[in-house]
Amino acid sequence: MRGAVLVAIAAAIGNMLQGWDNATIAGALLYIRREFHLESQPGMVGLLVATSLVGATAITTFSGPLSDSVGRRPMLIASSLLYFGSGLMMLWAPDVPVLLLSRLVVGFAIGLAVTLVPVYISETSPPEIRGQLNTLPQFTGSGGMFLSYCMVFAMTLAARPDWRLMLGVLFLPSLLYVLLTVFFLPESPRWLVSKGRMKEARAVLQMLRGREDVAGEMALLVEGLGTGGDTAIEEYIVGPAADGDDAKVTLYGPERGMSWVAQPVPLGAQGSMLGSAIGLASRQGSMLEQLKDPVVALLGSVHDLKPPADMGTRGGSMLFSNLGSMLSFHDNHRVDWDEEDAAAAGDDDDDLMEGGRSDDDKDDKLRSPLLEPQGLGSMTAGGETSAMGIGGGWQLAWKCTGGPDGGVKRMYLHEESGGDAGAGGVHAAALVSQSALYLHGKGGAEEGPALLHPAAVSEAKKKQQQSSAWRELLEPGVRHALVCGVTMQILQQFSGINGVLYYTPQILDQAGVSVLLSSLGLSADSTSILISGLTTLLMLPTIAVAMRLMDVSGRRSLLLWTIPVLIASLAVLVAASVLPMGATAHAAAATGSVVVYLCCFVMGFGPIPNILCAEIFPTRVRGLCIAICSLAFWLGDIAVTYSLPVMLNAVGLAGVFGFYAVVCCVALGFVALRVPETKGLPLEVIIEFFNVGARGIQAPTANADDDDDHY
Repeated sequence: MRGAVLVAIAAAIGNMLQGWDNATIAGALLYIRREFHLESQPGMVGLLVATSLVGATAITTFSGPLSDSVGRRPMLIASSLLYFGSGLMMLWAPDVPVLLLSRLVVGFAIGLAVTLVPVYISETSPPEIRGQLNTLPQFTGSGGMFLSYCMVFAMTLAARPDWRLMLGVLFLPSLLYVLLTVFFLPESPRWLVSKGRMKEARAVLQMLRGREDVAGEMALLVEGLGTGGDTAIEEYIVGPAADGDDAKVTLYGPERGMSWVAQPVPLGAQGSMLGSAIGLASRQGSMLEQLKDPVVALLGSVHDLKPPADMGTRGGSMLFSNLGSMLSFHDNHRVDWDEEDAAAAGDDDDDLMEGGRSDDDKDDKLRSPLLEPQGLGSMTAGGETSAMGIGGGWQLAWKCTGGPDGGVKRMYLHEESGGDAGAGGVHAAALVSQSALYLHGKGGAEEGPALLHPAAVSEAKKKQQQSSAWRELLEPGVRHALVCGVTMQILQQFSGINGVLYYTPQILDQAGVSVLLSSLGLSADSTSILISGLTTLLMLPTIAVAMRLMDVSGRRSLLLWTIPVLIASLAVLVAASVLPMGATAHAAAATGSVVVYLCCFVMGFGPIPNILCAEIFPTRVRGLCIAICSLAFWLGDIAVTYSLPVMLNAVGLAGVFGFYAVVCCVALGFVALRVPETKGLPLEVIIEFFNVGARGIQAPTANADDDDDHY
């Protein structure tokens, strides 16, 4: 996993540059006003700040779809080059128009980084540490602000501070970012698979995971291209194949190995957590239970799963050590997933579907093994991934339904404790849906099901995406996730962070901090910058704590714990503004509330909306959906920034903080009812749960023998 960590750190430098620029423009404005005589033109000063927001908002509208087309890495390279170019422009900037243009360019760079860095980290990180790595942008952003404030503070001590140098020094760290994006960062393996570039994707995964065996994850990425269909939750007793198992379902994996069979059982009959969650969600319970999103209940039940009591006696193995190859019927052909195969699959896709080559050639192509045999080891506890393991305790398998012509369904299996599994059996829950690899009607009774070559799947999905990307947003699962992501972004912006940051210097001034610093011989400008730097410094330790907890407590739990603290902090600020109290008591209450608010915000509501948005969308439209969520973020930022002075004049400081407290109450209710826990789960599994929840949950039936029953 060392490769994934280094890649995430390198990508997060884009957010460090965002924080760096935010701090330098705050300090440089003090001197820009004087040089260009803008003291009497507050509109122009506001435009200098807002131009970067406009640039970020504008580029967000197409950055996501463009990243789906050309890749994540080229867009990050473009962001680094824009950072570098804007730094040089600001270093030169002879007048206000050039300065405005440079601010627009840096806005483009910020928009690309904020939109795509979380996506890139999510697509390259293993599920077990994805939350921790995706908190890095928040940490590096705040770290960049602190370092920049330190630099600006040092410059303000000079006799004639140079604002061009303050802004233009951005080109130095951005040059490092250019080198890293061009020479170190790999392309996202999920994007490579979506384009049929299997050899590159496998090489990148091997580098990121630090092992050669990435068979299960490669198969998972291909199957992830086909999400969006009906998904069923089923329950099985899985065990080794034996004589007399004709009535059971044979399971296959992405590599050759011994066969296993699965006996369907009634959902919930074995006391499974998923079955219990479905039973509760399908019954008419309390008003609160009726309002709760089914996805919240389902994913909550997944995280309540406890390891089986005999885990230690089985040497840490989970589910089954290996499965028969999905294509074990055809052992005479081996395919190396390389670019030539991908190109052939793309160029000859119509031939594969319609004919145009000999039947033998077509059968060879369609029925070649998914992956080269590497030998299967057991999947161990703690999320270690083998050929069958896909992370987070989940494993990938396939089953044939209704005979050779009945279809092939993929299964995401997770072992559950309890239940009567019998000797050598394992009790497992499964997410079951149509396989993206199945080629309908091409198999035979003796040969088994025919599957597309994975590169052909990628090509087919690419053509489908080009014609229906926007239409796919209306699919129930995607629409469900999009509502969750957009709402979280809007609530984050209106939760009060901008108002608290705006008010912080005034609060610290009332607390006597500015007087203390002035007594040290610091100018008013230096004092203002140093106070802002100290405020940013407060955030860094709590972000580090959040990084540790993100994959332990989880995203949802952190939100449910920190948002009430935000509400309480805002309530204290309201009380401090309206209740008569002494100067010392007022300063203590206000300062303490601001510190607590900032620390809790950067632990929860700061990083988590971006983390969630990067996790809950399918690969084929992830860039487009992220662009929509980012657009909501930037529009909310602009609305809050420009409404704050108006609200201060209209309702005063107490009214502003009271409004933000109400928004936080709404956010708490939304998180409790609509935001699921996503820690430790493969992205493709999260998406399948959204598909299930969006289509509604039915109560489990007693008929467990029908493979096509959906719950």
